[in-house]
Amino acid sequence: MTNMQLRHILSDSFFCRDTRIVARELLGKFLVRRIGKEEIALMITETEAYDGPHDKASHAHRGETPRNEVMFREAGFWYVYLVYGVYHMLNIVTGERGYPAAVLIRGAGEYDGPGKLTKALRINRQQNGKKARRSSGLWIEDRGVVIPKLGIQKAPRIGVAYAEEWAKKPYRFLLRAGE
Repeated sequence: MTNMQLRHILSDSFFCRDTRIVARELLGKFLVRRIGKEEIALMITETEAYDGPHDKASHAHRGETPRNEVMFREAGFWYVYLVYGVYHMLNIVTGERGYPAAVLIRGAGEYDGPGKLTKALRINRQQNGKKARRSSGLWIEDRGVVIPKLGIQKAPRIGVAYAEEWAKKPYRFLLRAGE
């Protein structure tokens, strides 16, 4: 149940915290995309945290590169990259400037995969490096939905088997069935 009176765009201070906390608290928030005059808002249902240079599953594990430099900026920037030459992945930078951490938006609304989500919302590298603001056409809103802790499932991240012990860390957050 949403209360439209509580609707507001998340500020940088929301994102400037531990990436795992941000990943968990993004569940129930709304990813909003403006395409032309239309606004599409989808409730975020699944996320994954990527936590700094020590996280072997993170693009920042081996240091700053032209591809991942956005992750080293201050919180609230979009980090969008292409995988397999086909799918764009949407991430929001978290934590302090210089500490490369981000949250991958894995699912929202009826879209249960990050590639399906970005395709449906026409998200691509054009959004990379932009702030999560109305002016960028892509932002996140709090609409008053509260997800109880028991409604959240933690699991290992998907597709990061190469990351050794980091592959098994429960950095994936999703709504439990029925929530």
